Amino acid sequence: FADRISAIFVPAVVGMAFVTFLVWLFVVPRFVDASFYAEMTPFVRALLAGTSVVVIACPCALGLATPTAIMVGTGKGAENGVLIKSGEALETAHAIDAIVFDKTGTLTHGKPVVTEVELAEGHDPDRVLTLAASLERLSEHPLAEAILARARDRGLDLPAAEGFTAVPGHGVEGTVEGLRVALGNRRLMAREGIGIGPFEERIAALEAEGKTVMLVGTDASRLVGMIAVADTLKPYSGEAVARLTAMGVDVYMITGDNRVTAEAIAREAGIPAGRVIAEVLPEHKAAEVVRLQEAGLTVAMVGDGINDTPALAQADVGIAMGAGTDIAMETGGIVLIANDLRDVVTAIELSRATMRKIRQNFFWALGYNTLGIPVAALGLLKPELAGAAMALSSVSVVTSSQLLRRFRPSMPKTGPEASASG
Repeated sequence: FADRISAIFVPAVVGMAFVTFLVWLFVVPRFVDASFYAEMTPFVRALLAGTSVVVIACPCALGLATPTAIMVGTGKGAENGVLIKSGEALETAHAIDAIVFDKTGTLTHGKPVVTEVELAEGHDPDRVLTLAASLERLSEHPLAEAILARARDRGLDLPAAEGFTAVPGHGVEGTVEGLRVALGNRRLMAREGIGIGPFEERIAALEAEGKTVMLVGTDASRLVGMIAVADTLKPYSGEAVARLTAMGVDVYMITGDNRVTAEAIAREAGIPAGRVIAEVLPEHKAAEVVRLQEAGLTVAMVGDGINDTPALAQADVGIAMGAGTDIAMETGGIVLIANDLRDVVTAIELSRATMRKIRQNFFWALGYNTLGIPVAALGLLKPELAGAAMALSSVSVVTSSQLLRRFRPSMPKTGPEASASG
């Protein structure tokens, strides 16, 4: 923004100074009495007039308008639990049209719990849980933690799994006590040729409740059971989504979960079903961001995991959760220290307030300098007085930027949340 203005303002001022010099050197002497030049030659007076134009219009205030506002803006962000890592991120955030939230660990706690373990006929619940937990012990997915926690609660002994393989967007596979086991979603069962027809109605009912159903199959092409896992929304996710919508930002949710489960969570958060991007493989999240950008939207991505990193990098503004992975925080231009989605609202509001302040600074700086140029061109300002007037312009811009310290977020936090961000 500053570069675009300076590209016009600076050449214009230099041109006006040159014209002033020429007018005082060749035109004015023809119309004034020679006594007017008693103290100096026409060349010296022309040089002083041209110099005064350059000095009064010196773009020092323009050079201060942006960095001073950004310094105050990033400081206010830090006070409110929002770490803004670059001026570019702060400037771009004000223009966000759409924001994409990852589901697990961002909209939700990311710490799901097992709610049901249901069995195919003739199978023992502890046996099904043992097969699943033995595989998940080698996985880093949040759902794996939920299954392992349930197995520990039941005091189960978990045998070592061999040949463990993670299938992104599908689930995991491996051998447990000589039995080939697949644990994952419908796509993994279809890939392994395991029929789930008799269980579809029950699976659909659990998914309609917003639960993720992990299917357990064996190398005998049989479904031996299913484990339902639920992840709950963070306390203020719905409030943040409602506020962003009121601000004119389109809110999307992206997840690898099946559409029924995803829409149940989105419904709870207040996100329309039409803006749910479900069943997305981790490596395709960035492509979904590109799709929105190609529609002409300025897109922000909010995520916390390694698999969110390409999307964070692709988005116009990447917003990482402070409790997320190191690589996600490194990639994001903005980091939410307290992991509170209300801080997404604060970041956008702060960006808008900062950009308004930058525009105000430019308006006053340009107005001040522009009004001073005719006075200097008429020879009514000596260069030293023009310098003093120019300095006052810089002081006014810095003072204007300091007024940004009065910024207050529309969704202030109190209690533990406030102390966490502080």
